Amino acid sequence: MKNIALKIEGMKCEGCVNRIKNALSTMKGIDSFDLSLENKKLTLSVKKEKTIDEVIKKIEALGFCISK
Repeated sequence: MKNIALKIEGMKCEGCVNRIKNALSTMKGIDSFDLSLENKKLTLSVKKEKTIDEVIKKIEALGFCISK
């Protein structure tokens, strides 16, 4: 299992947080995640390294920018 923290730029409200949470909840390979609007940070635990790239692509498709 791998834990990682990602900085998400562009989250401005709870609506943004909910959009990301809804997208992540449908993805396979994610054991758990925590999303903070205040810190603009996503912390997640994944089974496989490639899942991280899939998460980044999914969030960027929603219009947010990611940095590790």
